[in-house]
Parts: sequence; C-alpha cells; structure tokens
Amino acid sequence: MKKYAHRPRALVTGGAGFLGSHLCERLITEGFDVISVDNFFTGRKENISHLLGNTHFELMRHDVTFPLYVEVDQVYNLACPASPIHYQYDPVQTTKTSVHGAINMLGLAKRTKARILQASTSEVYGDPEVHPQPESYWGKVNPIGIRSCYDEGKRCAETLFFDYHRQHNIDIKVARIFNTYGPRMHPNDGRVVSNFIVQALKGEDITIYGDGLQTRSFCYVDDLIEGFVLFMNTKPGFTGPVNLGNPGEFTMLELAEKVLKLVSGNSKLKFMPLPADDPKQRQPDITVAKEKIA
Repeated sequence: MKKYAHRPRALVTGGAGFLGSHLCERLITEGFDVISVDNFFTGRKENISHLLGNTHFELMRHDVTFPLYVEVDQVYNLACPASPIHYQYDPVQTTKTSVHGAINMLGLAKRTKARILQASTSEVYGDPEVHPQPESYWGKVNPIGIRSCYDEGKRCAETLFFDYHRQHNIDIKVARIFNTYGPRMHPNDGRVVSNFIVQALKGEDITIYGDGLQTRSFCYVDDLIEGFVLFMNTKPGFTGPVNLGNPGEFTMLELAEKVLKLVSGNSKLKFMPLPADDPKQRQPDITVAKEKIA
C-alpha cells in the first residue's frame, strides 16, 4: 500500500449491495477513506444510508461497464448481480458487468498501481464432479445455459485478472465466494436462505426444488468480510484463487426444517422441478484459506 500522509483509499464496486455495504463499513473502521460505486440495479441506498454522513465515505452512482477515473490504493470489485432472479433478468448486461467491469477496474488498478481483489464465485465450479471443491478444480460449467451469463462471466473475469497480472504485473487477489447470508439480504432476491425465511414468516409453503437433497454451505457475512480484508492484505504475489466460505454442508431439506422449527408456523414443504443447471453439491475446500490468510 502506498505511504501517504492521509488515510489510504479503497474503492468498492457494488458498494450498496449486500456484501458491499458490509465491506464499506469494515474498511472505514480499518482507517480507509471509502468510495462506494453502484448503479443500483440490485444495490439499495438503504444499505449504506447510515454511512452517508461519514466524512470518510463517498457514494457514486456509476456503472462499471464504463471506465472510472479515481485515485485509490485498493479496489474491491464486487459489482455484479449475484442471484439467479437478478442476473437472468438481463443476461447480456450481467456478462458485460463481469467482463467489461473487470477490464475497466483492472485498467484503473494499472493506472493507479492499486491492489485489486476480484469477488469471484463458487459458480465457477458449475455442477461439480469433485466434492468438496478445491481451487485446483476447473469446474463443470454449461457455457450456453440460463446460468451461463453469471458462471462464464465470472470465469472470464478471473481469466482477465490473471492475464493482467502476468502481462502488466497488476497486484491481484481472486476470491471465490460460497453462499453467504446475513443482514441486508434482499428479501425477494431468490436466494435460498432469504426465500425460506420469508416464505415461513408469511405462512406460505416453503419451495423445495428437486428432491431437496442438493447441498449448499452457508457463511455468515461478517466472516466473509473478514476473509476479504485478510486476503487483500496478504503478501504481494499471492494471487489466489482462494475459496471463502463455510465448509459446513446442509441439504435443502435440512435447511427448510431448521427454518420451520425456528419460525414455528404452519408452512409445509412444496416440491417443484429442479431448475436447469442447478448444482447438486456445493461445499468449499478451505485448506488454502486456512493456510494462507487465517
């Protein structure tokens, strides 16, 4: 990090989103001046309204598919809709956000000599044939399916990050995020934790896709943000990719039953067909994270 007389500066793209807003808070407490960039497609002003009066926080309405010219020391590139409902709404724009957004943020990092972290995803593993998934696994991804705009967009973004690193010596970090939950999740974004809780609180039947035996691993948002910050501050040359998530694995039936028990309502389980390309298993191997950044 550059040695300035003033506070170091961090840019968070997607800063008004679920993860981005928590990251902005954390970075301010770490002593950063924070620029939050968001086009508010899925981000919400409510997520960062409590920061607007903070002299160390700045909000910019901007779409990362267009270049951005600011002076910063670190870049956290989180911009991209992350739930199927949102990223399938405009799949071309989703791909552009991942690919053009990566190019623009890497160009900014190149110009300012900033360290840059890419918020990638466990979706790069697709419907995995290896379980749990280590970073060395290349994945099983359908390149032309309805989820491909997100899966392949994030895979291409990783390619760009490593090519900029090799070709231009950009200081990169690539984090692969597994399912995360916590405050400020959008109640209608289609993710399973918020889906089940909202349905149960409303007394509606809980929707289970397929037989409910597909698995996910859920990480609390504060733990993920801790992983981001620790990873960003590892030594130069350690690029990742690094899986960030909780290796505890749940079937969807187990999650639904836990929600029903906590809410104590009258909801029942409602089984629906499994969506196309929905992964059957998802569990991170976090050996690298424990060895390198813990």
